[in-house]
Amino acid sequence: MSTDNEPLDKGDMVEHPDQARWSVAEWHGKMIVDRDGAKIGKLQDVYVDVETDEPQFATVKEGFIGRHLTFVPLGGITIGPEHLQVTVSKDKVQSAPSIAMHGEELTQADESTLYHHFEMNYTPPHSESGRRLARR
Repeated sequence: MSTDNEPLDKGDMVEHPDQARWSVAEWHGKMIVDRDGAKIGKLQDVYVDVETDEPQFATVKEGFIGRHLTFVPLGGITIGPEHLQVTVSKDKVQSAPSIAMHGEELTQADESTLYHHFEMNYTPPHSESGRRLARR
């Protein structure tokens, strides 16, 4: 078992882009680790792109009081038996802007802030809500 500072063994990890579509429901509660194997936290929810249904972000709960969630980008993830490895560093995740949840969805401004923090291209979709992300 690794500590928070030890990289996890990557022997059982396999990158499966197609697997992402059918196993999102199985990801809940799995540990998310950064590109170097450092633990970020347990996955709470997955947010998908409303136009493509592709997983874009996972949330990891922080703190015991309130409903502050940390968002972690899922692009290029590697799926392991007990964890998901993302392509960003733990420091980048920890420096992400604080997003307070207001109900089930993010505001368009919060979405834009997240995408830009992680240097991802953001364009609002042509939908009634104007939001790109939906929780699954």
